[in-house]
Amino acid sequence: MAEALLEIRGLGKNYGAVEALRGAELAVARGEFVCLLGASGCGKSTLLRIVAGFETPTAGVVSFRGQAVNGPGPSRGMVFQDYGLFPWLTVRENVGFGPRARGMGRAEVAEIADRFVAMVGLQRFALSYPHQLSGGMKQRVAIARVLANDAELVLMDEPFGALDAMTRERLQDELLGVWQAQGLTVMFVTHSVEEAIVLADRVVVLSPGPGRIVAEERVDLARPRDVASPEFNAVRRRLAGMLHSDHGVVAAA
Repeated sequence: MAEALLEIRGLGKNYGAVEALRGAELAVARGEFVCLLGASGCGKSTLLRIVAGFETPTAGVVSFRGQAVNGPGPSRGMVFQDYGLFPWLTVRENVGFGPRARGMGRAEVAEIADRFVAMVGLQRFALSYPHQLSGGMKQRVAIARVLANDAELVLMDEPFGALDAMTRERLQDELLGVWQAQGLTVMFVTHSVEEAIVLADRVVVLSPGPGRIVAEERVDLARPRDVASPEFNAVRRRLAGMLHSDHGVVAAA
């Protein structure tokens, strides 16, 4: 593996008597696109929130650039399914919020906001408010806001789950374009096998009760990926087998 930007060692999380996550071990290389795949309740979102610094682990440690994660930071940006935009701010103001909060000057904030608004194709809507946007547009704003805050690691918690199929496919393509152009590292939570294969360099499978990392699959298919190809469907069958086996562990050939 290339240089590890993120290392997760022995990670566990309890909520009272409920053990949500147990013994997670994972290293994510700089520039890698990793999907966390599993059914609801398997600890995917819990793991992501601990990496973001929004929650404290019960056991284990998360290291980012060699330093223990003890709280949120702008270099680890989170994109949520429900967008999390400020409704009283325009698209441009939402995207520029992070740089402005970090004390940058007005001209620099404006330049950064305009650059990332353009990157996600929303120049015509820069002065619009969130309630005036479609779901896909809101998610573009959420992604642009994270990137404008100079994130190296983008954490995405089922960001396209509430969107219709056509919008989801379009945003998947756009996300891959931004990831490649910006040299980002991405951890992406999904319960869709197809979405994981379309996006990821590597798929990490979690099993519930408590949440455990039980298998991995490296996706060595050229992009853009053809969901109807025999190669794609061979990966789909392997991952489906991992998810549906009694213990979640099936050899990933």
